[in-house]
This record gives sequence, C-alpha cells and structure tokens, in this order.
Amino acid sequence: MGAVAAHFGRDVDRTLAKLPGIIDQARERGVDLLVLPDATIGGYLHDMYHPGGDSLPPAVDLDGPEVAAVQGMAGDMVVCFGIAERVRVDDGTEVRYNTAVCVHGDGLLGVHRKVHLPLGESQAYRPGTRFDAFDTPVGRLGMLIDFDKTFPESARSLALDDAQVIACLSAWPASVTDRSDRLRNDRQAHLFDLYDCARAAENQLYLVSANQTGVLGGLRFLGQAKVVDPAGEIVAKTWAKGGLAVATADIEADIARARRTMDHLRDRVESAYALTRRTTPAPDPTVP
Repeated sequence: MGAVAAHFGRDVDRTLAKLPGIIDQARERGVDLLVLPDATIGGYLHDMYHPGGDSLPPAVDLDGPEVAAVQGMAGDMVVCFGIAERVRVDDGTEVRYNTAVCVHGDGLLGVHRKVHLPLGESQAYRPGTRFDAFDTPVGRLGMLIDFDKTFPESARSLALDDAQVIACLSAWPASVTDRSDRLRNDRQAHLFDLYDCARAAENQLYLVSANQTGVLGGLRFLGQAKVVDPAGEIVAKTWAKGGLAVATADIEADIARARRTMDHLRDRVESAYALTRRTTPAPDPTVP
C-alpha cells in the first residue's frame, strides 16, 4: 500500500505528465494499492471560506479523457485519485462534486462523492449522499475525502460494508486562523494524524491516507501521507514535503488478528445508540 504526499495545481496537462513518474516509482517499490490526494486533477480550492467561481478547479467527467489517462497508467495497480466531477442533471445544468475515483487497468472500480462539505466548500460542490465499499483486486475498499474522516460514522459505514482498507484522499490545509511557524506543530497537523489513527483503530482495518503539499491560493497543505494498521499504529509516513509512504501487509490476516479477541464491529450494542440528536432532555435515572 502506498500513500502519496504531493502538490497538484490547476494545470491538468502538467499533472497528467507528472503522474506516470509517481505511479512508476510506486510500482518499482511493489505497491499494489496507490492512494493519491484529493483534487489530484485540477487542484483544490484557493480559499476555504469564499471559493469564487473564476478560481474553481476545472471540472472533468468520469468518462472523460483525464480519468481514462490515469486508468491507462494504473495497469495492474489499483489507483485512487481525486477530481472535481462534472455531472449534468435533468434540467440540463451542470453541478460539481468533490469526487474520489478508483481505477485499475481493467476499468473504473469505485466512486465516492464527498459527503461532508466544510465552510464554503458547499458553494463549489454538491454533497454526496452515501458511503459504499467495493471489491478490487487488492481486497474490499472504501474511500473517504478529507473532512469525511472527521465523522466516525463515515468510516464505520464502510467497515460495516466489509471494507478491509479505507483510502482517505485529502487536501487538508494547515490552520487558517491560528497558524504555526512549523507545520508539524500546527493544530490541524495533530488532528489530521489523530483522525487517521482513530478511524483505523476503532474499525480495526487499514487506512491509507494521502494529502496535498505546498501552497495553493491562500492555503498551505500539510502532507503527512501515511499507512495506519488495524491497531491504529502508523507503519509508514511522509512529513510536510512530498513523498511516498509504503507499507506491506497481509491485510486479511492482520485484520483477523486485530479482531480475534475484541471485535469492535461484532460487539456493538446498537440498541443503546441514539442515531439522531435528542430533542427533549434525557430522563433523570435517579427519579422514580
């Protein structure tokens, strides 16, 4: 499994010229599953609060030449990458989704449209509506896009759909309100790692987390690509600069070992969980 930390901007042709080198490097290191950042094709937003119509990433079609080009590069590797997806709706207008795509040389394997849209991202994208795992040559896979991993229900939904690995594609910036001189000390850097480890540990599966690096518009991205094992331990990681984090695992055996005694999915008590916010105060257990 390989997780990429790299910078991808607005120039789609430049990205498509850059990707073969990244994919070939991963192939040389024996990677079967390669996870690239959110917004690989076209880059992320320039501003989290006011995205702006003229500065939005270029939108592409799922069946367009850009996705087909990455599929051709993938060959026998499973590759996940991010796009701004263009969708034409019934009235003829176009809407955009922040979308993760999973491809293999044989075709399109899976698609995830980002569900949780923070701050002004909803001005640029329409939200997705669900979390689904899907089968691939390297096992059953689910995908999340950056802010999705903040919510435990996202990863849990994929785990309950039998995902063995979660690919998390991010364009996760440093704090825009409380900047630190060093990225590794930034509070968002702490949260980025914390969410990755928690989502892997609570669901006892592998999580492969990729992220953008560098600067785009007013945002400075963290990097910190990593592979996290079913115990929540980081087994491979890059830092703020670009790089490739690679880990080798027997996924089925490692998950089975993690769940041998304490199986978090099996031991849930669904009847005790409030699935919606309470609208009335909980009863006082001390009052008969």
